[in-house]
Amino acid sequence: MNDTEAKNDQNKAVKLTRTDQTKVPMGVLDGSVSADWQQCALACLDGVYLLNAKDKQHQRLYQHDSWVSSVHWVAEDLIVSAGYDGAIQWFNPQTKQPIDRLKLHQFWSWDMALSPDRTVLASVTGQYLAGGYKYEPQSESEPSVCLVSVKDRKVLHRLSQTPSVQAVAFSPDGRFVAAGNLMGTVRVFEVASGKLAREFNTADFTSWGIIKSHCYLGGIFALRFTPDGQHLLLAGMGPMRDPMAGNGKQRWQKWKWDQAEPQRVDQIHDKEFGEGLMEALAIDSAGDRFLMAGRLRGGNWNAALFEGATGNQLTTLKTGYRVTQAAFSDDGKRLALFGAQGQGKRNKEGEHPHFGRIEFYDA
Repeated sequence: MNDTEAKNDQNKAVKLTRTDQTKVPMGVLDGSVSADWQQCALACLDGVYLLNAKDKQHQRLYQHDSWVSSVHWVAEDLIVSAGYDGAIQWFNPQTKQPIDRLKLHQFWSWDMALSPDRTVLASVTGQYLAGGYKYEPQSESEPSVCLVSVKDRKVLHRLSQTPSVQAVAFSPDGRFVAAGNLMGTVRVFEVASGKLAREFNTADFTSWGIIKSHCYLGGIFALRFTPDGQHLLLAGMGPMRDPMAGNGKQRWQKWKWDQAEPQRVDQIHDKEFGEGLMEALAIDSAGDRFLMAGRLRGGNWNAALFEGATGNQLTTLKTGYRVTQAAFSDDGKRLALFGAQGQGKRNKEGEHPHFGRIEFYDA
């Protein structure tokens, strides 16, 4: 057996074993696990929930004026969330009391990231509106990337990117923040100064719809820096034959961003993808593996684990629901998935069946 064959056999032996699953009333758009992995803060359609991972009891802590898009467990006594109301809210989960609210955007907050030292938040926004006869996006009506101090709850920088900006992430050392949009453009900014450090574009995450609508669809829906800070992983969908049908390729790309001319160094390998929008990325702390997940349109999986160094697919999952967020534990031995399974018809009391999903895996 040669080295390649031995590696393939090793990859086939990799498994993700589900250890627990929980349902909550409403769909989960984001989730954050406490440091001891005993509780989860959930960004749901109707508010922020607190879930006890052991007894599966949940309670709604508070609401936004619209859907909650992002949530972060900052400390034992602090949860921060962002929503489609364009606001960030600070909340104490121990006292069950609100701390503050900041109206940050006029449009939705698509995504929000927390710096590694837990001192800075980055929220991204933007509405896609056709700006010309080629349906290129209009320029910003407000800055698309905002950095906010967690402690002081004040805006540090408002930074420019082409709307809509759907994904944001901090580098491991906290010096940089990256934001990706629907046109496949990534801009990397210095956190301290707000200065643009790098910009690059990939056309593989967007398509121009000519079958059912004249607009651009798709985009970069998740991005993460690798633990060494030298590469960016991007996830989304594309290209698409019919963007309105969501039949684009399940896609990730890896970019060497920290050089004068950023370069793509890898992408999802042939025969390892189906169709569907990928909107969740998680990398273990060592950078040995990463997981991409989202919605399944066609194929055999909607969540897959890949080897960090080679990009080889290690194992796949067909969860049966849309995965909106994923997270590894610090030791890389556990994995949490968050999402929603349909919505279901209301019962006689006017309530939907519980369609929020949380799953835990041994990884």
